[in-house]
Amino acid sequence: MKLINVGYGNTVNAERVVSAVSADAAPVKRIIATAKDNNLAIDATCGKKTKTAIITDSGHVVLSALDISHFTDLYGEKEEGKKLL
Repeated sequence: MKLINVGYGNTVNAERVVSAVSADAAPVKRIIATAKDNNLAIDATCGKKTKTAIITDSGHVVLSALDISHFTDLYGEKEEGKKLL
């Protein structure tokens, strides 16, 4: 099982991650609000500004204070010349 560091000592199972998206876009803000309303949001920001929303296959949304580039740089795998999470 590969774990992804989402900041402040928190980790997420990499096999369950569907996507990691910037939290600044309006559609992502709606996804976060819906997840909070349905008790599916996991806040791993430790009170900092949310920069990345990590969406899992179970519908949970993990909020991270780390920038999206952290995930693509550290956990991206090269496959046919493309970087993937």
